[in-house]
Amino acid sequence: MSDTEQEAPVAVDSVDAVDVVDAAEAVVEEEQFAFDVNDFPGGARSAIEAVLMVVDEPITEMALASALEMPVDDVRAHLEELEQEYADQQRGFTLRSVAGGWRVYSRSDYAPVVEKFLLDGQQAKLTQASLETLAVIAYRQPISRSRVSAVRGVNVDGVVRTLLNRGLIEELGAETESGAVLYGTTTYFLQRLGLGSLDDLPALAPYLPEIDVLDEIAEQGRG
Repeated sequence: MSDTEQEAPVAVDSVDAVDVVDAAEAVVEEEQFAFDVNDFPGGARSAIEAVLMVVDEPITEMALASALEMPVDDVRAHLEELEQEYADQQRGFTLRSVAGGWRVYSRSDYAPVVEKFLLDGQQAKLTQASLETLAVIAYRQPISRSRVSAVRGVNVDGVVRTLLNRGLIEELGAETESGAVLYGTTTYFLQRLGLGSLDDLPALAPYLPEIDVLDEIAEQGRG
């Protein structure tokens, strides 16, 4: 071969090259995320606590089990043990099952301290009108604004907007006949009240008018 001749480059199969890169990335990803929770210093329970510290809404047992690669029953057992442990130790925080998931909360005994720190002594409360409207929606949902107005005897458009903006209620569709928007409470509402579901609401519904009575009152108000 002469000095001026150059060796021809070797052709590389592009498909094979892509497969090699993908395989290498998969190996790296597996190495980054593959673990056994029992290998951590505090074991599975500490791993669960680590996840609970970073969630901003209740996390389900299934989601925890998937993230930590553990059986759901084991996760549930650890959560219940942690809840009892925090209670026995009288910690400033507690673990509770709320709205179908688990989350760490400050213990209610320390509410004055937390409120003072966060609000500088000023509690951001809903108005009496908002609380009354929220109660009607919670116990009679799904319900339209006209029916809520019938119970309270006043226009509730502004109050409903406030509750929507605060994330306490949401639209649940519309009535078939009238097309009026129907409202109900949100998961955030359950979180704020510390309820697992609407079934945990106090028995107040019997004191509210039935739907047919609300319709009659609302019709009279429009007349």
